[in-house]
Amino acid sequence: MASIYQLKSAFQNVLRPLTRALAAAHITANHVTLAALALSCLVGGVIAAHPDRTPLLLLLPGTLFIRMALNAIDGMLAREHNMKTRLGAVLNELGDVVADSALYLPLALVPAFNHWLVVGLVILAVMVEMVGVVAIQIGASRNYAGPMGKSDRAFAFGLIALLLGLGVAGGAWVTAALSIMLLLSLFTIYNRARLALREDPR
Repeated sequence: MASIYQLKSAFQNVLRPLTRALAAAHITANHVTLAALALSCLVGGVIAAHPDRTPLLLLLPGTLFIRMALNAIDGMLAREHNMKTRLGAVLNELGDVVADSALYLPLALVPAFNHWLVVGLVILAVMVEMVGVVAIQIGASRNYAGPMGKSDRAFAFGLIALLLGLGVAGGAWVTAALSIMLLLSLFTIYNRARLALREDPR
């Protein structure tokens, strides 16, 4: 199933020189993971504190892009610079879920968003990532299948926030977009579970 995650290799190639520089500066993968989490909590807190200030939504697309970059960098530091640790694995998975929640839940306070749909999407986002991780427990590989994985979620929320932040009037289109995201999230849970069960554990 198509997903923005499939662009990861090309994105990593662009970021590899920066990753080497960070490794040379003794910046660890865990440092980068925690930085991404702190950034997400900070920006989410700003939006939550001022939900009526629509221009603040312009912080979200840039933050999501930086977070995606940091997520790619921490993975490369771990794999390519011998920084894999058990703590890092825990921080990576837990950090993604907490960062998603910190960035997206405040949108439930923004008038242009249906709060129930936002909360539902955050719950499903946690379930999507959980299914991906649970695959390991049954002998399958960590699953990143779409169509509404972490990167796809970030793109969709970022685009909605960008349009609203630039002054596009909210309305039925926001609710429709969130509803489509919710349905795609449900399908992603099914898709990841299906692929994990179908994978030969040998």
